[in-house]
Amino acid sequence: MVQMIATKAEFDSIVAGDKLVVVDFTASWCGPCQMIAPIFALLAETNGDVVFVKVDVDANEETAAACEISAIPTFQYYKGGAKVDELVGAEQGGIGG
Repeated sequence: MVQMIATKAEFDSIVAGDKLVVVDFTASWCGPCQMIAPIFALLAETNGDVVFVKVDVDANEETAAACEISAIPTFQYYKGGAKVDELVGAEQGGIGG
């Protein structure tokens, strides 16, 4: 299940863990974001050792700004509180990478 992150404090707490965290920065009005959403959800179901979360850039502007999001969808990968990778765009093959 993909959790929606509501606050920057919640985001900080989740990415600080030992597991790999994949963050989908999205918006309800973004067509490519909605297109990739089912694939992101499927990855979450099939990769139980990875944490999958979403940040709505309109509802959680503080987190989006802190993560320097300039385009959506953007997928950022975190481990132990540090960003280890980033993918911008709705490339199906890229997010599971």
